[in-house]
Amino acid sequence: MMIAPLIQPEIKELIDNREFSVLKEVFSEWAPADLAELISELPEDEQIIIFRLLPKQLQSQTFEYLEYDIQEHLLSNLAKKQIADILNEMSPDDRTALFEELPADLLRQMLALLSKEERVTAMTLLGYPENSVGRLMTTDYIAVKENMTIAQVLHYIRKYGKDSETLNMIYVIDDNGRLIDDIKMRQVLLSQPTRRIKTLMDHKFVSLNAFDDQETAIQVFKKYDHYALPVIDADGVLLGIVTIDDVLDVEEKEVTEDIHKMAAVEALEEPYIDEPILRLTRKRATWLVVLFIGEMLTATAMGYFEQEIAKAVVLALFVPLIISSGGNSGSQASTLVIRAMAVGEITLKDWSRVLFREIQSGFLLGLILGSIGFLRISIWQRFSGIYGQHWIGIAISVALALLGVVLWGTTVGSMLPFILRRLGLDPATSSAPFVATLVDVSGLIIYFNVAYLLLKGSLL
Repeated sequence: MMIAPLIQPEIKELIDNREFSVLKEVFSEWAPADLAELISELPEDEQIIIFRLLPKQLQSQTFEYLEYDIQEHLLSNLAKKQIADILNEMSPDDRTALFEELPADLLRQMLALLSKEERVTAMTLLGYPENSVGRLMTTDYIAVKENMTIAQVLHYIRKYGKDSETLNMIYVIDDNGRLIDDIKMRQVLLSQPTRRIKTLMDHKFVSLNAFDDQETAIQVFKKYDHYALPVIDADGVLLGIVTIDDVLDVEEKEVTEDIHKMAAVEALEEPYIDEPILRLTRKRATWLVVLFIGEMLTATAMGYFEQEIAKAVVLALFVPLIISSGGNSGSQASTLVIRAMAVGEITLKDWSRVLFREIQSGFLLGLILGSIGFLRISIWQRFSGIYGQHWIGIAISVALALLGVVLWGTTVGSMLPFILRRLGLDPATSSAPFVATLVDVSGLIIYFNVAYLLLKGSLL
C-alpha cells in the first residue's frame, strides 16, 4: 500500500502534467487517510480535481478523514449527485459531526440529498443534545436474538455485516429491541453451528445512555477497555454504538480546550494555523486584559508598603524572587490537580486529602527554596557585603517569606479547581497565569509583612 505523508515528487509531477488516468489507477491503491492527507496539502482548485478521480466508495471514505473546511469546500463545488452519494455512504456518526458544523441553510440542502432512511437517521442523531453520546453513535451495528443459532447468526452477518461499523462485537436484543447482552465475535466463530446464542450469554455488559455527556463516554471506555460500546435509551432499547475512534477525537478536543484554558486562552474554533488573526487576538486578549488588571493590584500592594521599601530598598531586590516562586508553585499544584480530575484520579470528595498533601508538599518545597534563598544571601554578603549589617535579618525574612508564599501558592493552586468544579465551572479555568496573578498579590503582602515583623526596630 502506498503511503502519502507528503506530496511525493512523482505524484506532484503527474498532477502538474494532468496525467489523470495514471493518477486514478495509483490512488485506487491508497488508504483513505493517506488520500485525505494528500488532498489537504493541495491548492483548493487541485483538491476538487483529485477528489473527483477517486472511485465512488473511496470518495466517501476519504471525505470522512478531511478537515471541516476542506469538506465544506468540496460540498460547495461538487455536483449534487456526487454529494448525495458521499453523504449516503458516510457512517452516521461522521456525517453527524459534519452536519453539526454546517450553517442552517446548507444543512437543509444536505439533508434533502439523503435517502429517506438516511435522512431519518441523520435527523434522529442531530436531535440529541450537543456534546451528548447520541451525537457520537452510529446506527450501523449487528443485533441478533438469543434463540438464533450460530449458523443463523453467521448467515445474518454475511448478509448485513458489510455496513456495520465494527464486527468485533454483536449485540443481543429481545423482541422489544432492549439490549440484553453483548458477545465477542470470537466466541461466535469458535462455537458449534448448532449452538444457540443464549448459551454464550452471561448478561454482563456495559452500555452508555444516549443523553450521557461525551466526557462520560471517555471515562467508560478507559475503565472497561472496549473498542465499541452500545448506546441505549431510558428503557434499555438499543439505539446504536459508539466506537473508540470517535471517543478519541472527543478526548483530543477536550484536552486541547483544557490546554488552551490553562494557558489563559479561550478555546480555538479552528486549528491554530487556520484561526483568523483577529479572532485569535480576541481570544487571547480577553484573558490578558483580566490578568493585566489583576497584576495592577501588585503595584497597589507595593505602593502600600512604599515607606518600608524607601527605608530598606534592598527588600525590593527580592520581590521578583518571592512572587515568581509563589506563582510557579501554585501553577504546578493547579496543573496537577486539574489533570488528576480530568483522568478521574480524584473527585470533589477528595479535596481534604489533596489539601493535606499540598500543605505537606508546599511546606517541604518552601523549606527547600527558603534554604536556597538564605544561602544565596549569605554567600553574596560574605564576598561583597552588599546587604549591610542587618543581612541576617534580611536573609531570614526572605527565607520565611519564601516558605509562606510557596505554601500559600500550592494551597491556592490545588483548591481553586475544586472550588470551580463545585460551582459548576470548568476547573481548567484556574489556569496557570490566573493562579500566578492571584499569588503574586498575596505573595507581596506575605513578604512585606514578614519583613516588617522581623526587621522592625532595626532596618525598618
